[in-house]
Amino acid sequence: MTTPEYYGWWSKRVNDNISEQREKCIRSIEEHLQVVSSELEIIKQDFKKRSSELGKKIEQLEEKKMRLGLDVDIHKLEAEKLRKGKNKAEEDLGSLKTDYKKLCLSIRTAGL
Repeated sequence: MTTPEYYGWWSKRVNDNISEQREKCIRSIEEHLQVVSSELEIIKQDFKKRSSELGKKIEQLEEKKMRLGLDVDIHKLEAEKLRKGKNKAEEDLGSLKTDYKKLCLSIRTAGL
């Protein structure tokens, strides 16, 4: 049988041990959280840096795409211009051939 004094001493003693363990546990948790926090901060900074680099790369690629698109448009216009010039030259050649045939026919009929 335990006396109330012994029970009080025992409960106080047990509680003292628990609080010491809790303080150690709380300290180790706080230290762990600081480590995790610093690791997260490093990861966050790396992510921001990588995100910034990728953003710049995307901008460069978009500019290049725009320039290439403009180049394609210019080449299309030049090709269309050359196609029109070719068609005009073919029409002129056809007209010259017709005029030549008419001239040859006129020379024959004139007896020259």
